[in-house]
Amino acid sequence: MITIGGRAHNLDEALSVSKLGLSFIEISLDDPAIVSGWVPQLLEIKNNYRISLLAHYPNEDNPFDVEILRNKFLPRIKGLMEISRQLDITKATLHFWMDKRWAAADLIRGKLEILKRIVDFGNDFGITVCIENLSERADSFAPAFEAIPGLKMTLDIGHAQLLARQNTSFRFIEEHFPRIAHIHVHDNRGGTSVKDDLHLALGEGSVDYKTILKALVSKDYASTMTMEVKIKDMLKTKQILEDCIRN
Repeated sequence: MITIGGRAHNLDEALSVSKLGLSFIEISLDDPAIVSGWVPQLLEIKNNYRISLLAHYPNEDNPFDVEILRNKFLPRIKGLMEISRQLDITKATLHFWMDKRWAAADLIRGKLEILKRIVDFGNDFGITVCIENLSERADSFAPAFEAIPGLKMTLDIGHAQLLARQNTSFRFIEEHFPRIAHIHVHDNRGGTSVKDDLHLALGEGSVDYKTILKALVSKDYASTMTMEVKIKDMLKTKQILEDCIRN
């Protein structure tokens, strides 16, 4: 069964999303020193609205510097996992850039070592770690999946529309479907830069979401799906998703 939730970047958004009757909130957890203070309010939201939480961890401090990642980013993620355990979070999405078109082979080797440690931390805390596609194509994630058996994937169908002639979701589904444990849905009109990552409601851009969803359902995808759209667009997007899945 596919369960649908919404993205929230702070406590106010988490409260607003919780009132929509969704299955879960995917909450941004960035700085352990700040989000540790959110725990009482998030637990109250969970209990009052009977809603579960997923985590979205921060961007890398510097995706090109293994030492910074090892000495700064890695402890930060471990601290966020400790907080996640207090919130009964069992699944987390992580940006960890691995695009082999621009990242050198020695950089990727160093990053794989760090990513494995993050997945090991996740195992210790009972958290499934899902690496999210940014600019990467399916072949860029292959070395990580080969090296780290416990690593899963968040397939972002909006990011997959950028820097590509065809939405790269199809290749991810074809080549790495067993690793896909979470989905991000939003729309855009294609493009080559961060400013093109518009996070529109489904149907307002050019993402072929119907065919992507069909491919997922045909392979019996039965896990979580986060709407990464404006809160005002979530109910509309949820209806579109449910119609596509049902049909």
